[in-house]
Amino acid sequence: MAAEIQPQPQARKPCLLSKIEAFQDVVSTAVIIPKEDGVISVSEDRTIRVWLKRDSGQYWPSVYHTMSTSCSCMSFNPETRRLSLGMDTGSICDFILSEDYNKMTPASTYQAHQGRVTVVLFVLEMEWLLSTGQDKNFNWHCSESGQQLGTYRTAACVSGLQFDVETRHAFVGDQSGQVTILKLEQDSCSLVTTFKGHTGNVTALCWDPVQRVLFSGSSDHSIIMWDIGGRKGTAIEMQGHHDKVQGLCYASHTRQLISCSSDGGIVIWNMDVTRQETPEWLDSDSCQKCEQPFFWNFKQMWDSKKIGLRQHHCRKCGQAVCGKCSSKRSTIPLMGFEFEVRVCDSCHESITDEDRAPTATFHDSKHCIVYMHYEPTTGNLLTSGTDKVIKLWDMTPVVS
Repeated sequence: MAAEIQPQPQARKPCLLSKIEAFQDVVSTAVIIPKEDGVISVSEDRTIRVWLKRDSGQYWPSVYHTMSTSCSCMSFNPETRRLSLGMDTGSICDFILSEDYNKMTPASTYQAHQGRVTVVLFVLEMEWLLSTGQDKNFNWHCSESGQQLGTYRTAACVSGLQFDVETRHAFVGDQSGQVTILKLEQDSCSLVTTFKGHTGNVTALCWDPVQRVLFSGSSDHSIIMWDIGGRKGTAIEMQGHHDKVQGLCYASHTRQLISCSSDGGIVIWNMDVTRQETPEWLDSDSCQKCEQPFFWNFKQMWDSKKIGLRQHHCRKCGQAVCGKCSSKRSTIPLMGFEFEVRVCDSCHESITDEDRAPTATFHDSKHCIVYMHYEPTTGNLLTSGTDKVIKLWDMTPVVS
């Protein structure tokens, strides 16, 4: 535990408010308690702790509970104070926290999975408890009776889960890079569609029910915005991280996306701009600018007596080009490229300084993030890292 940090205010940057320490292992999940100035943490050291801020400015544990096995995930509902813990054993343990957050009382236990629970999500409006496990099963239980209502076999181990109450759609992201949309009924479900846009595991999902947009983050360092409400099949890719995306959350009042990655990066994306889809890469046997053959085009190489060239693609137009015709680099923020990428020479000339204006801001949390949680009512962000530390940030300078 550490005293509250009082940083010098810096414009347009997250302000570090506090650190919470004294963990014996990595904090796998933690959430900010809205309206209470508190934090609930779940650590690999098998402890569940409720931290409340004292008059001294320090966070002290008002609840310190040790489980028999490690907790793998957590869902907290502040209205009912229901805490649902996914366990390594495949079970889900429900607790009810007291109004003063000084006591947690066991409520019920579900034997939901045959392996480690990967995601758990409590839906108050339906009285449903959704969960996924390493057994590749997606289940939902009645939180009142404890009865299992339905199950669905997923393609791979699930690492992201979101639910839309209005349409009863569940969004399931798995380690194959696929996002599956399921329509849930009381005791059955149907497959709606699947999305495949990532080359790595889906590591985080975030659903905005107002704009009806789904964000997915991946170990391939990218984020994809799936415009489901627009019904046009639009998928916008965003490249702003150098490492695995570990968390996503959306500030709907300002239309900003917050993303965190395992290298400690925090990126704030302005989603109140007209973004463009990246083009599909075109196929060609020769450069579509200078018509020089690529190295597999033996016939043209023989006919023209020229050595074949390596194929590249312009990120702006998607054309297949050689290295000489794509020697320039540029950012294309409206296409999601906040870092410089390869573009052909003609596209480079067409990109203006206004086109290069960034649509995201970048910040360093100075620890390797494993989990994040954003509380919109306070504007605070929580990050936990491999350094066994929780950091609390005031995001109002950048999300306002």
